Amino acid sequence: MINTIISNEYFYLILLMMLTAIPVGFFAGLFGIGGGLISVPFLFFLFDSVNIDKNYIMHLSVGTSFSITILTSLSSVLAHRKNNAFDFNIVINYGFFVVIGVLMGTLLTTFLKTKSLVLFFSIIVFSFGAYLMLKNEAKQITTNITFLKKLIFGFISGIICAPMGITGAMMNVPILRYFGYPIKVAIGCSSGIGLMISLFGATGFFISGFYLDANLPLSIGFINIPAFLIFIPITTFMARVGANTVHRMDKIKVQRLFGVFLYAIGTIFLIRYLNL
Repeated sequence: MINTIISNEYFYLILLMMLTAIPVGFFAGLFGIGGGLISVPFLFFLFDSVNIDKNYIMHLSVGTSFSITILTSLSSVLAHRKNNAFDFNIVINYGFFVVIGVLMGTLLTTFLKTKSLVLFFSIIVFSFGAYLMLKNEAKQITTNITFLKKLIFGFISGIICAPMGITGAMMNVPILRYFGYPIKVAIGCSSGIGLMISLFGATGFFISGFYLDANLPLSIGFINIPAFLIFIPITTFMARVGANTVHRMDKIKVQRLFGVFLYAIGTIFLIRYLNL
């Protein structure tokens, strides 16, 4: 009887993983996001329900999410590249400063309170959402994007991404639009930048898990193996579906839809702030 209850519990957990992986992958491709905004909260509650060490639940959730989004972001990149919406030069030249921000943000998080970070994040997301809702499609690419602009925007984006465990599309898509790139190119390049963030993020949590000697069940460092194996095939497939879908949609509608998406995320974080 007890074994049956345990088996049913894990059956439903696996089923929930599979069902959650579908929208995570689809929105990753559609909006160029890595899916961490959806997967991190889900993984947090999932690990909490199976009695993972309370001190490391968030670490495990973020680390596992980063590892999952590596292949999800890669799948999105390949699909966007196929649709001629990916510029390698943009990803490298701008993404380099994002990665520096991610590294610095990881260090700064130690000295900042969670409540302050959540409020700041909500304000930033609402601001970018409003920008996308109001901005019209750029007529042409701005060719004079200065080194200072790439440094400032990339660094700030990376600093915000690190403590939130996200791949930064909600910031980098509006930033690339501000630089003058069309919305579909901005989304495609954001997938590539997200891939870089995921690689550095997953590696960091993988190493820190060993450094802190967490010894969490069915995990390597701060990466949970069952969740990784279940999410990967589903999110990778759905990311390609989402990425191909966006190229059949009207540019302005995609931009407005992304703005609405950011408002929804900002609202969720604001509610979290009020409940902290």
